[in-house]
Amino acid sequence: MSTVWILLNIAIMLLIIFGLYTMQKKHISFSKRVFTALAVGIVFGVGLQLTYGAKTDIIKDSIEWFNIVGKGYIKLLQMIVMPLVFISILAAFTKVKLTNNIGKISSLIIGILIATTAVSAAIGIGTTLAFHLEAVQIQQGDQETNRAAQLEKTFGQIQDLSLPQKIVELLPANPFLDLTGQRSTSTIAVVIFAALLGMAFLGVKGKQPEHATFFAKIVDTFYTIIMRVVSIILRLTPYGVLALMTKVTATSDYLAILKLGKFVLASYVAILIMFAIHLILLAVTGLNPISYLKKTFPVLTFAFTSRSSAGALPLNVETQRDKLGVPEGIANFAGSFGLSIGQNGCAGIYPAMLAVMIAPTIGIDPLTPSFIVSLIAVVAISSFGVAGVGGGATFAALLVLSTMNMPIALAGLLISVEPLIDMGRTALNVSGSMVAGVITSRVTKELDTNIYNEQTQKHVEA
Repeated sequence: MSTVWILLNIAIMLLIIFGLYTMQKKHISFSKRVFTALAVGIVFGVGLQLTYGAKTDIIKDSIEWFNIVGKGYIKLLQMIVMPLVFISILAAFTKVKLTNNIGKISSLIIGILIATTAVSAAIGIGTTLAFHLEAVQIQQGDQETNRAAQLEKTFGQIQDLSLPQKIVELLPANPFLDLTGQRSTSTIAVVIFAALLGMAFLGVKGKQPEHATFFAKIVDTFYTIIMRVVSIILRLTPYGVLALMTKVTATSDYLAILKLGKFVLASYVAILIMFAIHLILLAVTGLNPISYLKKTFPVLTFAFTSRSSAGALPLNVETQRDKLGVPEGIANFAGSFGLSIGQNGCAGIYPAMLAVMIAPTIGIDPLTPSFIVSLIAVVAISSFGVAGVGGGATFAALLVLSTMNMPIALAGLLISVEPLIDMGRTALNVSGSMVAGVITSRVTKELDTNIYNEQTQKHVEA
């Protein structure tokens, strides 16, 4: 009998997908289709849980089929991320405007990312103290205990490394290995490798311009092809969002969310405050934050749903370039750097909140100025090399807690509500990288304000 219900669920999903396809054929805007998929996915997922229950085999088997669309979409995005990061950074060096200010541009982007991460850490600390959050308030069940064991195992891979050694780990000893994404620091290693090739290109351009010109044509050709692949994958976004949101709402443990509501609320308060700071930074530079909010909402929605900063990279770069008026080179730099440096949510707010929650359990007063300053500094430094995929926040937390000599097993306390919190953190990460790109373009006077201020901008789907 359960097979009949599973087939019914699959049939409903296929009907919804057909509805989204019909909207596309009628040339309904991309944003409207994404938001429709988001809303329908929430309703469908909640309906499934109310009908069958979150832990039933019917839900489990139905989600397995839905994952063909949801996880399949994420895998396609992950497939293109490393090639896109590599060719985007390399292509940035072939752009005439960017090569004239390459040092200033890269310094500004990295500086903004690190500075905003330090600010987000301070906000995480303040929010945790304001809500009086402590690790002892959370009861550890089997799920938390198992998570602690997993973290101890993961920590065993990095515990013998000093901070300088961890920094050295960012460098690409084998760029071909890093292009496969096998290390947690692979993304930043690929960025470094591509940047070195780019600087070599600039050197050759001055001495052997004919070779540089030939190389630039090759790079631009590969960039054009890869961006075409990206465009094809992005057409699937509404369907991916539908499946992902259905899975989240159908399988979420709402009882655990209610029990840990205080921690979830505190996390989202910190995320919203930091997002408000992003808007304030734009306003300070003379840009309309409302325009930014409207134009970035689709990519932020996708980041929220997918929980993958890396998966959102194509939309991130495209939004900066086509909707916010950021030059292509700067958009590539900001989007790529933002995957591994200064993630405001995963590498900033989350590790800081955990450290403050855990501090009282080992006799440390989290209100001590020296502790707060040290924590902010460690969070900022540790934000280098955090992977932009699911699990990046955990890696960042391990780095921070181990550096602060805190028990890393307690980082698994929020495992039952981790997906819900991670959705907001990921959206904040992506916003941080886009803000870095916009502000850098503004400071270097390369931002196309006509595009930024344009009220209606069509999404590129060709």
